[in-house]
Amino acid sequence: MKKWECTVCGYIHEGNEPPDKCPVCGAGKEKFVEVTEGAGRTETTGNAVKKKTPLPAPETALQQINHMMIKHHVHPISVHFPNGVLPVAVIFLALAVVFNLSTLSDAAFYNLVMVLLSMPLVMYSGFKEWKKKYQGNLTRLFLTKIICATIVLITLIILVLWRIVNADVSHTESKWIYFLIHLVMLAAAGGAGYIGGKLVFKD
Repeated sequence: MKKWECTVCGYIHEGNEPPDKCPVCGAGKEKFVEVTEGAGRTETTGNAVKKKTPLPAPETALQQINHMMIKHHVHPISVHFPNGVLPVAVIFLALAVVFNLSTLSDAAFYNLVMVLLSMPLVMYSGFKEWKKKYQGNLTRLFLTKIICATIVLITLIILVLWRIVNADVSHTESKWIYFLIHLVMLAAAGGAGYIGGKLVFKD
């Protein structure tokens, strides 16, 4: 039985032919190469070749930073911050809305601010990893992940600005709309995290 590797995400398929589409990242059949025992990889379909060559030596300071970010997995590390803090912020806000607790509303807001400050690093490191590790392939999976991340960023900006303009928003008639936007943000963050886990664990 032959083995085929997706050159985009590294998924291994067993069969006489590569699949029409990678079940993990959605890359097409042409992105698969045959894995041969003890002889490395050989090209069998299309022009997809995955060479195990070292990364080129960085030239500029920015290239050095990008190289270190990819090498030391900055994106999967940094993305745990919003994924861990956002649920707490939503829980705090829910309690603030139900029990009219301004202290928890403040706590939820401060959590949102911290997540918003972390988003540039999260999104930039994710973009660079996608371009380097996954060759910038814009499959449906990656497009969905990008959309989810964009929704998180936009909703964060809306919520933070809304709270700055109206500090008592969680105690007004608009509180349920305000809370609903929190839920949309949380769902988008969860979707992006789910896709990230799918890419890491290849399932």
